[in-house]
Formats: sequence, structure tokens, C-alpha cells
Amino acid sequence: MLRGPRAFAVIAVVLATCALAGEPVSPCAVGDRPCAAREIRKNPAKSLAFWREALARPIEQRIGPGPPELVDLIALDNVGNGFPNKPRASVLSEAFMADVRGAFAELPDVVKRRVAGKLAGVYFIDDIGGTGFSDQVYEADSRPVAGFIVLDPLVLAPQTANAWATWKENTPFKPDPAYRLEARIEEPANDNRKHAIQYILLHELGHVLAVNANFHPNWNIAAKDVASSGEFPFFELSWRIARPENRYESRFDAGFPQRRSVVYYFGARLAGADMPATYERLEQTNFATLYAATQPGDDFAEAFASYVHTVLMKRPFEIRISRDGALVKRYGSCWSEPRCADKRRILEALLGAG
Repeated sequence: MLRGPRAFAVIAVVLATCALAGEPVSPCAVGDRPCAAREIRKNPAKSLAFWREALARPIEQRIGPGPPELVDLIALDNVGNGFPNKPRASVLSEAFMADVRGAFAELPDVVKRRVAGKLAGVYFIDDIGGTGFSDQVYEADSRPVAGFIVLDPLVLAPQTANAWATWKENTPFKPDPAYRLEARIEEPANDNRKHAIQYILLHELGHVLAVNANFHPNWNIAAKDVASSGEFPFFELSWRIARPENRYESRFDAGFPQRRSVVYYFGARLAGADMPATYERLEQTNFATLYAATQPGDDFAEAFASYVHTVLMKRPFEIRISRDGALVKRYGSCWSEPRCADKRRILEALLGAG
């Protein structure tokens, strides 16, 4: 999830909770987005100066419970968006942290090198209103230069890789007993919490890499205010700016009518019976996954995660759709297919050939 426009939700699961005794009183009324935005801009965690010490440490040491300033920032964001969640600092078990460290350690060295200068850290906060998100960190001149990742261990604790991926990929579709979608991102031996965390991390690291880069427009700038899309070659492969409507449109919308109804996590709009046709139309685009088709920022983050996972780490990715128990559609990684060749070249330039 990108902090900023909530339309970029990644793995969002709102957890209704009661207020905790002794929690700080927000300076903003619930749902007062302008007030929350002003207070967030003043929060130290949005400043590069706050993270300089963390950025000076080895990247493997930038992992741990979220500092109080970061907890306050997320609480303000939840207030502004009218979310009921009450973020609080995590108390992490050794077993959980071992999975996190293991997930990070297994990432390709080239990935860790590319994010080392931008990643302020991976931090854990309970009840954030989602599984994970990323946000930008600004230099004194208001230029975005780095980013941080926040994950909620309460949501992550019970997950295994394939169960999480299956749940996620079902969320755009309304339940239908005749249709079943299963996602596989790990072999049985690796189908555990560590590898669920690892895939989630890859997506969020894709967002951090995109900070102050030329993959897509800044997610904190309205579409109508983007000066030119030509400076974003990855973006140009799939998107155009609809300035009067202040939104991004896919270059494939004419042949992919389901795309505008693809909504993850927050209320399915597509029928279960739409599953096969949706994935058939997806195969006519250059989006690596269905989630990539929702927004430009998630297009890049999903492409990055999918490429690293399947090409560099040689892990599986498969969507299987059944109707009345019979397999009717299989969707796999696109990186050996012509439709994703242009995006693959950009990722190879960033990370090296697979």
C-alpha cells in the first residue's frame, strides 16, 4: 500500500478495534483529511533528517518495531481517512522476527544493493489498517528521496504464502460456489509465513525503488498535475493521463473492459463468473498480474515483485481457475512472453538480466 492516495491499497484488511487506554488524542477530527494532511507533513517521520541514522546502518539492521513518531503518523492517516484502527507499537516474537530476517536475507543481493540508499527501514506496527504500505521521505527542499515500509504482524502472523496469495487474488471477485481461484507462489516445501512475508516485502520494495525515479509519476501528485508522462518510460508502456477526469487510464481499456472494475480488498465488483474472461483479457496486455492493472504505482511494484520472484529467484507463480471442479483457465508468469518484453528490458536494466 502506498501511503498517500488510498486507491493504491496493497493487501488492505481493515481491522475494527476499540480505542486503547492512554492513547494520544488526535489534533484532527475523524475524517478531517485536510487537517490530517497538515499534521502528517509536520511529522518527523516524513523528514530525511529523522532517518539519517537508520540509513547509515547496514540494510539488514533497518528492521524492527516502529518508532513512536511513525505510530503517530499512521494514526493521523487513519483519522484523516476515517478508519477505526488504532496503531500501536508491536511487540515481536523471536519466531516472527526470524521469519522476517530470513525472508530479507534470501532476497537477491542486487535487490538489496538497489534499495540500500532509499530504504529507511522495515518497521512493524499493530493495527495499521492494512497488511503493509510504503510512504515517501522528503529532503528539506520537499524532494522525495527515500521511503519506509510498515507491516502489521497481527495480519501477517497466521499467513502462509499460497493461502495469502489465494485470498488476495480472490478479493476482486464476488463469491460464487461454481468458481474457484487458487494462487500458487511457492512450492509445498516453501509454503510458509516466511515466504508470504518475502513476497509482500518485494512488492513494497518496488514502491521504495520508485521514489524519485522515472518509473511512474509521484503517487502524491494528482494525475492532472503531472507535467509530462514522457519522462516515465515504464508508465508509458501501459498508461495515459486523462487530465479532464484527473485520472490514469490503461492503454488497454478498450479491449479490457473488466479492468476498471478490478478492486482489491475493498468490495468486489466483478462476479465470480467473470474470472476466466478477466484473465483472458489480462493476457492481451503487458500487465504482469491483475493487481498491476489497477494503478501505475502498483503496475511497477507488481512487475518488480513478479520479476524478482519468478526470474531471479526462480519461484512459481500460477493462477488456476476452476468451474464446477474443472480447470478452465491457467495464468502464469509473463516474463518469457512477448507481451512483457518491453517491461522486462527495463527491469533487466535495473537489476541485470535474469
